[in-house]
Amino acid sequence: MHNNCMEQTRNEMLMQIREYNFSIIELALYLDTHPEDKKALCLHKEYCKSLKDLEDKYQKVYGPLTIKYPCNKWRWLEEPWPWEGDAN
Repeated sequence: MHNNCMEQTRNEMLMQIREYNFSIIELALYLDTHPEDKKALCLHKEYCKSLKDLEDKYQKVYGPLTIKYPCNKWRWLEEPWPWEGDAN
């Protein structure tokens, strides 16, 4: 049960990361045509900071999201490959 709760938290964090990424891209596209919208600009900055904080938190617990994240241990092979599901 405990493992399931941790996995749910992991999945929730991944979903939040996706949501922030989507919102940041959409706001950037909006700002391309509305560069003077200060509210949208503030929201974009806020989401960028929140995304960075969430990615840092996730990567400290679960390992790197991308190859660009520095870590002390190479963890790519510890997780199941996408086609393996929860095989490990």
